Amino acid sequence: MSDNAVAVSGAPVVIGITGASGVIYGIRLMESLRKCAPEAPIHLVITPAGEKNIGIETGWALEKVRALAHVVHDYHNLAAPVSSGTFKTRGMVVAPCSMRTLSDIAFSRADNLLSRAADVTLKEGRKLILVPRETPLHRGHLELLLKASTLGAVILPPMPGFYSNPQTVDDIVNHTVGKIMDQLGVEHELFKRWGQ
Repeated sequence: MSDNAVAVSGAPVVIGITGASGVIYGIRLMESLRKCAPEAPIHLVITPAGEKNIGIETGWALEKVRALAHVVHDYHNLAAPVSSGTFKTRGMVVAPCSMRTLSDIAFSRADNLLSRAADVTLKEGRKLILVPRETPLHRGHLELLLKASTLGAVILPPMPGFYSNPQTVDDIVNHTVGKIMDQLGVEHELFKRWGQ
């Protein structure tokens, strides 16, 4: 664990779930943070499309997903604490990140709480991890990803490694979530590391 991770170990983590396919990544991340970093409060923002996709793609009830967070913020509430740089956080993860949300972040369009919180994360020099879930990608998508990266975001698409010989979909999901946890500086055992 890095010195920076130790310094912010008790700071909140902001998680955004959008309407892109792959809402399980955000859900599994919250489950994993609850287990591996219980000292870090989870602040959750879900887009309306994300709420719908939870029902479409998973067996999770929306209220059960919300219960994984310590604080759930209304997507439309631009006065929420996470909209201000004075609210210190460990960082923010948008998992999954839709192309619409990516576009909002890349162009600093902060007209909802999720994109505003992401913009604040960037302006404060904190870690913003985007998990884009779209394929194939056209040039516009690629340019948005590059722009977001240039602004300081970590682009972490769900591209599983197969060296750990995954046996289930859960194993594949856990690999991506483990990579997110690595970026947050949280110790975990979600996947087998190369050479171990």
